[in-house]
Amino acid sequence: MTDETTVGRGQETSGRSMYLIGGRRVRISDLLDAGLIRAGTKLRFKRNRIGVTYDATVTEQGKIRLDPGGEEIRSPSRAAMVAANMRAVDGWRAWLVVDQNRLLDAVRQEFLDRAISTVATAANRQTEDKDRQRIHTRLRQARSRADEHDPESISVRELLSLWGAKDRGDQVSQIEADLANHGLTTSPSFRAVTLDTMISLTTPLDEAEDTAAAESPEIDDIPGAEDDEEGNDLNVRLTVGNLSPLSGVEFVEVNSTLKEAITKMLLNDFSQLAVLNGPRNLRGAVTWRSIAQAMHRKSDASVADAIVAHVEAVAYDRDLFDVLPTLLQREFVFVRDETKVIKGIVTTADVAQRYGEMATPFFQLGELDQTLRWVLNRAFDLQTIRPLCSRKITSFDDLTFGDYQRVLESTGLWEKLGWPLDRSYFVSRLEEIRLIRNKVMHFHPDPVPEDAIDKLRTFNSMLHRYRDPA
Repeated sequence: MTDETTVGRGQETSGRSMYLIGGRRVRISDLLDAGLIRAGTKLRFKRNRIGVTYDATVTEQGKIRLDPGGEEIRSPSRAAMVAANMRAVDGWRAWLVVDQNRLLDAVRQEFLDRAISTVATAANRQTEDKDRQRIHTRLRQARSRADEHDPESISVRELLSLWGAKDRGDQVSQIEADLANHGLTTSPSFRAVTLDTMISLTTPLDEAEDTAAAESPEIDDIPGAEDDEEGNDLNVRLTVGNLSPLSGVEFVEVNSTLKEAITKMLLNDFSQLAVLNGPRNLRGAVTWRSIAQAMHRKSDASVADAIVAHVEAVAYDRDLFDVLPTLLQREFVFVRDETKVIKGIVTTADVAQRYGEMATPFFQLGELDQTLRWVLNRAFDLQTIRPLCSRKITSFDDLTFGDYQRVLESTGLWEKLGWPLDRSYFVSRLEEIRLIRNKVMHFHPDPVPEDAIDKLRTFNSMLHRYRDPA
């Protein structure tokens, strides 16, 4: 086979790979199939700061074989971590392809560029193809800015909109894969903050810039490191940052007057106020109770006399459930961003509001489920609806939401209900509610939109009006 034929096949393969990759990260095997590297290609990882070099070889199976030792690992990041005994490192930017004198990251970028170019020149491009090209171009631009140390700043909501998403639902894995394939990460992590928090599209620190940071247990968001090409990126936690926009906190200094503290608390309707000595140095807090106690002890008391010293500041990506005991005891915690600056606060009121937002649609859906089951039980017998169900059912309690839809989509059964309603529009709204239900039952971290809750309430109200069969 000639080199020309090999390259041609590689270009065809890279074009097809855009569909095969879907929502996953690029693999070494993709680069092999595209002819961008060969089995036997030598890789090298240099840690310049400590003067150590690690060698490896690409295998026919698309794995990286470490030299010496012979351990074979599929993920470049995992291979670099094992070779260097590091907790986290972006292997795509660590391994050099020796015979090409460029990083694996550059080879991966060529693979993506080829694939997008093939899609762009194909006839009869579909909307999905155009969307993939648009996203690729946008992330390419973001990567260029990140490489120039001028990372793009964008809200989480704007980031999601690039993929046509309104919340962090089913598309999160695809978004993370696309970011990782372009060597990008978000700072702070877009999973662990609110939708309106501003984040930076940046590249992870490389070892030459900050070896200590790369080995720090706080580096969790390196693309391809913890969340490697195997897709081990399950993350369903509700974090402290999901309740705090990290937009900064109002504060006073230790030598401030209580008059200043009281004014800030009144004007902002706060129950507590941070006491800072610099953006990272939290000295404590003042509360209405501590102010009253200080003034009771001393008529000319200052902020220094009213400080509650034993307060906590937690990382924005800390699991909320871990912090609940502290919140119950102290009623608030301050929140640090990825640079350890005090940037937010979470109170028991915030937690109560969030759980209220989660509970409202949950109970509305429970009411809707019970009402639909009651309606079908009163209007039909099991023999009538069994053929429409997705599996064998022994009672109406076995019915699922999909079963409700299939039954009500039947023109004959709908007419037996005797409802003076349009069946097609009713079923269309039921499908919208099914999608809402999926998000609620999958416990996505973002609140259900108010218009979705209104749809649930309205639908339940209508069911109660028409639930009795004719």
